[in-house]
Amino acid sequence: MHIPSCETSQIELIQFDTALEQANQPHPDYDSSKWLYVPNHYSEYRYILGTRGKKPLICIGINPSTAAPDNLDNTLKSVERVALHNGYDSFIMFNVYAQRATKPDDMETTYNQLLHAENMKAFDYILSLDEAGSPAVWAAWGTIIEKRSYLPECVRDMISIGIKRNARWFSAGKRSTKGHPHHPLYLRKDSALDDFDISSYINDIL
Repeated sequence: MHIPSCETSQIELIQFDTALEQANQPHPDYDSSKWLYVPNHYSEYRYILGTRGKKPLICIGINPSTAAPDNLDNTLKSVERVALHNGYDSFIMFNVYAQRATKPDDMETTYNQLLHAENMKAFDYILSLDEAGSPAVWAAWGTIIEKRSYLPECVRDMISIGIKRNARWFSAGKRSTKGHPHHPLYLRKDSALDDFDISSYINDIL
């Protein structure tokens, strides 16, 4: 379990560019040629966790929990299975908000603008990793997006970045009655990806 020890505004954040540089160096605890883990140590926040490849499936949750390289939780194990089934050579777990909290109810009630800005730098970076120039983004946050009022606005910023990067948005599994994309935890490993009109969705829930 990870319960935030404090508001993220009370800690010194590592800027994404610096954290990425560190993550690209050898690490004693895991194979950094296989894993992309930013920051490259366990902390109160996480920008990126995934495997390296030329054609990643970028899965978007709400906020990170306790997973780390070689220690995936059940949600990320499902993400990896779905990615491989759909023809991707790697997966990246990204989150709408970077604060770690095992229970989304423990997320801070007021978002940290600096943390969000660095998280958006991370999102732009992972979109650039698709060598074909058309990154696949899997919306997979379920109804948890309703937990905090700032989360849909964070997604709106991601949409703008995605447009510049020619991102394609998908969902998997049945959507909720309000149109929220299915969470990956209980999806079949052979679940297919469906086109997802992210702009219409976000306008409907705001």
